[in-house]
Formats: sequence, structure tokens, C-alpha cells
Amino acid sequence: MALENIRLEVMKTIESKVDGFIDQYLIPVDDIWQPTDFLPNLQGEEGLENVKQLREEAKELGYDFWVVLVADMVTEEALPTYESWLMDVEGVDQQRRADGEQNPWSKWVRHWTGEENRHGDTLNKYLYLSGRVNMREIEKTTQHLINDGFDIGTGRDPYKNFVYTSFQELATNISHKRVGQLAKKKGNKMLGKMCNIIAGDEMRHYMAYREFVKTIFEHDPSEMMLAFHDMMKKKIVMPAQFLRESGEGIAQAFENFSNAAQRLGVYTTYDYIEILKKLNAYWEIDKMRALTDEAEKARDYLMKLPDRMTRIADRIAIPQDQYTFKWVENNGII
Repeated sequence: MALENIRLEVMKTIESKVDGFIDQYLIPVDDIWQPTDFLPNLQGEEGLENVKQLREEAKELGYDFWVVLVADMVTEEALPTYESWLMDVEGVDQQRRADGEQNPWSKWVRHWTGEENRHGDTLNKYLYLSGRVNMREIEKTTQHLINDGFDIGTGRDPYKNFVYTSFQELATNISHKRVGQLAKKKGNKMLGKMCNIIAGDEMRHYMAYREFVKTIFEHDPSEMMLAFHDMMKKKIVMPAQFLRESGEGIAQAFENFSNAAQRLGVYTTYDYIEILKKLNAYWEIDKMRALTDEAEKARDYLMKLPDRMTRIADRIAIPQDQYTFKWVENNGII
């Protein structure tokens, strides 16, 4: 049987559990928070005063902080790209059944998208109200990122896609949580709450995707191991890898954003390594038996990879020169 068919069979087998995953890891629309829960209520009498307070608190946040917050927001706003990618994964059927019900996998993708969509909305409104960034330039960057799309190296393979989403959801949890902590230290309680609750969403999503992979390991361990190995050998690329400013080419903006994130300690190479360690441990790849010879070698590679990456990271210096982004130029805080 072809590998694609095996993966489809496994996806079909797990499909019956997806509704349970939705109930466990996602929150119904009427129960979950919405952006307006944390932003000034402009329908209320104190709305404008709250905006003034938001703008005053925003003055305390430094240049690298704004760069990272903008890039985080743009990454979240490019959600249409991520949804369309996941909807094309093998085993995700967009057509409704004869009884009108959605395919469980497509239902998961849509409900996950609905939760994620709130993150960009929240940060976008905050940035707009802060008056500290060039929203028109940011909007251009967002449109460019959606137009350019992305290639995370997974193809339509569900195994590789779920490795990617497991890794990426934990990475975004770390980034949003650290940004929230920095904001709170500077006295910006509103932004701190926003980022922390967004981080909480990302943690729930991480827990779901890592569970998908764990379940696949139970049904198809050797092929799942090879998919994990392939993704880590190629390296997990961030969804904003094609980030660009208006009039600029792809790649430069992402590198400069990444340097700012490392200077702040928001997301570093060492965080990348720690995520890999956590996934190795949660999936208990060291305890897996009955693997093919090729999968055994892949497992050995994955077990040794964190130490190898740490040795490399110890030798890399983080650039300290700030790059002037069009998003955050001329705001008096450089």
C-alpha cells in the first residue's frame, strides 16, 4: 500500500476521536473571550479615557518590543494562509456529509481557525489605538504575507503537518507569554493580559496537536518517526519566514525581526531546542520498539539533535544593531 494510502487510513482511524479533541481543547464561541473583553469600550463613557491610558502606557515600551509585537500580530493576521494549507492536508475533506455534518478533520481546522482569528484582531486593535506604529505599513506587510503564502516543507502529509503545528503552537505560546511579561513589567497591564490569554489559547492548541501526533505514533510508529525526523532535519521554519516590508524583498524583514526577538529574549534558539526536547519526551520516542531500521536511525538522530544544536547555539552571537523598520519608524522611541 502506498504511503499516502497508509496515512489516509490512519487519519480515518483517528477521525472518530476528533470531536472529542474539539470538546477537550477548544472552547465554544459563547464561552470563550473576545478582543473587546480586553480593549477600551468605546461605547462607554470611560472609553476615551481608557484609550488615553493605553497610549500613555505604550510610551514605556522600547523599539525592539514594538518590532516583535508588530511581527507577532502580522503572523497571526496571515491566518487565511494557514487555514487553506491545513484544509489541503490528506484526510481533511471539506465537503459536508449527506446529513449536513462536517468532516471531523475539517471541523477541527475551522474551529481552530475561529479561535486563532481572535489573536490578530486583538493585537491589531491594540496597535492601532496605541498610536506608536505605522499601521498603513503594517497593513501592507500583512497583505504581502498573505499574498506570498508560505511553504513549511510538509506538502499534504498529515504526519509532517502535525509535527509542524505541535512545534509552532508551543513556539507562539512562548513568544506571546514573554511579550506579555515584558509589557507587564513596564506597567502595561492591559497588553500584558491580552498577550497572556493569547498564550493560553496557543498552549491548548499545542496540547491538541501533540496529541494528534501521539495517536499517530500508536498506529504507524515508523512512518511517524520518519516524518518527525524529516521535519527536524529540514528545521521548523516560522510561518512569518516570508515577512516583508513594502518595496522590499522577502527574507530580510524576518531575519531582523528574529534578531529583535532574540535580543529581547522573547524567542531564542535555546527555546527552539527546548521545544524539541519536550516533544521527544512527550512522545516518548526513546521507548518506542518495533521500528524499522530506518526509523531507528531517525529516532537516534532526534535524540542526539538537542545537544548538537546547543553546541552550535553556544557559538552564535546575536546581532545587536537595531534595524529601522517602516512599521515603527519616526515614533520617537528609537
